[in-house]
Amino acid sequence: MFQQLLQRIEEQLLQEKPLVVYRKPSQKMVKGIFQSDSKIHYCIDFKETGFVFAPFNEKGEVILIPIDELVQSQFEPSEHSISLNNKSQIDYPSTDIDEKNFHIQLVAKAIDEIKKGRFKKVVLSRLMSATFQGAPLQLFLKLLNTYTEAFCYMWYHPKVGLWLGATPEVLVNIQNKQIQTMSLAGTQPYTGDPDPDWKKKEREEQSMVTNYITNALKSLVTNLYISETESLRAGSLMHLRTKITGRLKVLDIKKLVKLLHPTPAVGGLPKSEAYDFITANENYNREFYTGYLGELNFKEEIERASSNRNIENKAYRSIHTKTDLFVNLRCMQIVGHNATIYVGGGITTDSIPEQEWGETVNKSATMLKVIQNR
Repeated sequence: MFQQLLQRIEEQLLQEKPLVVYRKPSQKMVKGIFQSDSKIHYCIDFKETGFVFAPFNEKGEVILIPIDELVQSQFEPSEHSISLNNKSQIDYPSTDIDEKNFHIQLVAKAIDEIKKGRFKKVVLSRLMSATFQGAPLQLFLKLLNTYTEAFCYMWYHPKVGLWLGATPEVLVNIQNKQIQTMSLAGTQPYTGDPDPDWKKKEREEQSMVTNYITNALKSLVTNLYISETESLRAGSLMHLRTKITGRLKVLDIKKLVKLLHPTPAVGGLPKSEAYDFITANENYNREFYTGYLGELNFKEEIERASSNRNIENKAYRSIHTKTDLFVNLRCMQIVGHNATIYVGGGITTDSIPEQEWGETVNKSATMLKVIQNR
């Protein structure tokens, strides 16, 4: 059955028609959504149904792949493992300025602006390039095998491009009016300890994100609950995570997403000042990196046991509307046999430029592990 899904993906790519294939965290079901034409459909009021793909720029258009055809199948890790050619190598993008020095100087500039009071935090990113042998579908299979706890996807539109990723961060989950989101910030390499020590910088960075999200939600939700902060492993990295839940007063997904995106985990705080600094100084267009993607207004049938004790072995079914959106981290854009990989990190007053460079190197390992066959 999974082989049939793979064949359907290959057919759609050959026909140059839009598709997205993905698996949610800790699940085995892989879903493929296939569009019947090559048009670009946009999400206007978030009352549509389909798979959305949004850029970092909150004013940018959100692309929608409608559910013209849905194919899904169970995936067992290792069953479809495909090795890539070991000739893959890393090539930094051609630039007049050394990439490492540029990023270190950019971080130092951001720290100066923070000390001047322009903003409290800003997330700065960079890109790198890698060549690989094989097909994008092989990379997607490697993502499925390698990152079982992440949202893994391959997204393609002939008029936009091809993207793959394995992100650990939820933007928001909505079922009817019940919502769940998270603040995810702070990074260190995984060394085998599931609960490592965290420095002041990482804890304060994570706290900023948590406070922003909870304050943004207060006017929209009731029964707001904030969990204890915990360590979360995402591949070879560890992060700090706080879960936030509540119930929407009014189901307005567009308004909710506008408040949340971009969160300080990918932009900064205050939101507008950090965004202006990013767009003026990063020296490249993030496009869909640090945007969001996922299911919008999907219908899900839930079967539950009947509460009537006089009726044995009976069940009732209810239809729920669900929206599951994820932040597009740990991702890459594919053009031919070249992959552009996007990585970044949060900068605060306690940041050390050389260490921030090292954090982007650590984060790049998520995609490089897939490309380099290591």
